[in-house]
Amino acid sequence: MTDSLLISLNTTFGYDRFRPLQREIIEAHLDGRDVFALLPTGGGKSLCFQLPALVRPGLTVVVSPLIALMKDQVDQLQASGVAATFLNSSLTSAEARTRMAGLHRGEWRLVYVAPERLMLDNWQENLRSWNVAAFAIDEAHCVSEWGHDFRPEYRQLAKLRDLLPDVPFMALTATATERVRK
Repeated sequence: MTDSLLISLNTTFGYDRFRPLQREIIEAHLDGRDVFALLPTGGGKSLCFQLPALVRPGLTVVVSPLIALMKDQVDQLQASGVAATFLNSSLTSAEARTRMAGLHRGEWRLVYVAPERLMLDNWQENLRSWNVAAFAIDEAHCVSEWGHDFRPEYRQLAKLRDLLPDVPFMALTATATERVRK
């Protein structure tokens, strides 16, 4: 697996080696294990869920709290030839419908969504039909009430475990106290 990971790392992202802990995080996630990744800002957290999304079948659902971050990451992925999209309030109804139709056809490898959208009632049916291979919870410290940017929908993400019990989760953050990690 490592050779194919290095090839994808190089051909898609332009890197010839992993940063510290990236390989271990990626391999554990590809083995179907849940992973908590506490890496410093600039430590390559996004690659830890983006690369697995390219080497395994199915859709990776990325929970992200910021519209600008979603757009930046999707723009970078698309520039590298990766089938990635986002669904958030910046889209027109027509744009959102087009992207949803693409999700139902299996056209995307990654979809970025805010926790508020993901927890809407009709999304459970969507998630069951989209061949979800993994969840990545970016800015995972938001799951806790710790911090000024707490969003209650992050706490509801635990419902996804009941909905798709065999799908591995990756939680990533650069900031988490010991209490938040637990």
